Amino acid sequence: MRFGTVAAVTSCIAAVPVWGQETPLPELFSDTIDVRVVNVEVVVTDRRGNRVPGLEAKDFELLVDDEQMPIKYFTEIDDGRAKTLPEDRGGATPAVTPEGQVGTNYLIFIDEMSAIRQNRNRILRHIEEDLDALGPADRVALVAFDGRSLTRITDWTSSRDEIEAALSRARDRTALGLLNKFGLGFETRRSVMAAAGTVRSFADAPGRKVMLLLAAGWDTQVDLWNPRVLWVLGLSDAGLADLYGPLVHAANLVGYSLYPIDMGGAGPARPNDPRVNQKEFGLTGLAAPWGGRPDEPEDPQRWRDVLHYLADETGGLPMISFLGNRALAETAEDTRSYYWLGFEPPRAEDDTLHDIEVRVGGKPWLRVRSRQNYLDMSRGTEVTMLVEGALLFGGTPGAATLEIRFGAPEKAGFRKIAVPMEVRIPLEDLTVLPAGGQWMNEVEFRLTVIDEYGDHSDTPLSRIPILRAEAPMPGQTFVYETDLVMRKRPHRYVAAIHDPLSGAILSSSGSVGPEGSP
Repeated sequence: MRFGTVAAVTSCIAAVPVWGQETPLPELFSDTIDVRVVNVEVVVTDRRGNRVPGLEAKDFELLVDDEQMPIKYFTEIDDGRAKTLPEDRGGATPAVTPEGQVGTNYLIFIDEMSAIRQNRNRILRHIEEDLDALGPADRVALVAFDGRSLTRITDWTSSRDEIEAALSRARDRTALGLLNKFGLGFETRRSVMAAAGTVRSFADAPGRKVMLLLAAGWDTQVDLWNPRVLWVLGLSDAGLADLYGPLVHAANLVGYSLYPIDMGGAGPARPNDPRVNQKEFGLTGLAAPWGGRPDEPEDPQRWRDVLHYLADETGGLPMISFLGNRALAETAEDTRSYYWLGFEPPRAEDDTLHDIEVRVGGKPWLRVRSRQNYLDMSRGTEVTMLVEGALLFGGTPGAATLEIRFGAPEKAGFRKIAVPMEVRIPLEDLTVLPAGGQWMNEVEFRLTVIDEYGDHSDTPLSRIPILRAEAPMPGQTFVYETDLVMRKRPHRYVAAIHDPLSGAILSSSGSVGPEGSP
């Protein structure tokens, strides 16, 4: 019986849902994202950029969409130690040892698509030289993206030997920046989605979480317009939120601050940026133009815009120019002392973005740096994100009990084929309830594919009604038939069934091509 057709077509690279996690997950994936409490790390400085210690919870105002929210927990972190231990709220508070130590998790992401080997390796060598800046509770993980797949070079580790070995392996990997510089297919969106998937996949790290993002020349969507017209209209930042929103919102959702590192030498950072500690980072006296002048070189300027946007929105700092050579040491210094606030957001699970503002009441001369928003993510979006993450990292989300059978491919247009697909759903893994004299449920089916070049499809959602005259017995399956439409080349696929009643995810992954499944 055929209930409907799901067409997942790989195109040049199809637009991926802007944001898009229960049950055991692949080794790279965390459990369901828990946003009962939103963590906000806050840096407070005076006019000269000096850190301001000794503030209390009553000194802060925390607003969500301009509405003041009660601060559920508060602690000041001073040189990697909590001055007061936050009250335990079901594991949602920051991870603090009985001795008050707070570790920092450094997730290093390398975009090899934009990397020039010499520049990348220079930064990686400086990171290795700065390992002494890490504290005893700090950890490092290293991930690389080559445009087609994500590689976990090392999982979380505090072993210096393991970190050094991982950095050495990263330096030996291919860098594709020179090829892409000459127009051989660099896609910024692909790298952004890979970085967002990496953040979500390392969501459950305890303690402070930061991503060191090594990239170069990520573009903006203003390429589609005349930049001089945009400048006249005051729209030099047009497209940033659309293109980089998935990464920013993933980071803010799970508590990461982004510290983007320029691998290409975009020039000095903004000398008058109130978010940057001028004294601490030695930026006073630099004469860097800012503001998107039409006579300024376009690409370096827009790249600086990207670096600042990623950092500003998540409470981090951009590592531009000489700061890139001290990225780990400067990030360690910046994340060693701060205030940690937590609040319980109202949950509608409607994928709405909410603004966050933190102020120090009665002291307007103090400058505050923190993440700028959080996403009230729906369960459906979480599942879509999980499926797409499995496609990037490998493995399958949830329980791998879904059986997929492919038939003989048929021609479906120019360079496209339609592959008949049979999805066998084990009913004992679902919740089927009696209603109106029948046993029923309506489950969600998601399917996404990726080819050998890293191009992948959208992740369409189909709802499959399951109707039975009697309660299902052990071993019985429900069969759903559909067609997979794709280009005439080999693909990897991830398919998933989500049961909204129980939250269970059933999945399958494998390969399919012009000859069907292997």
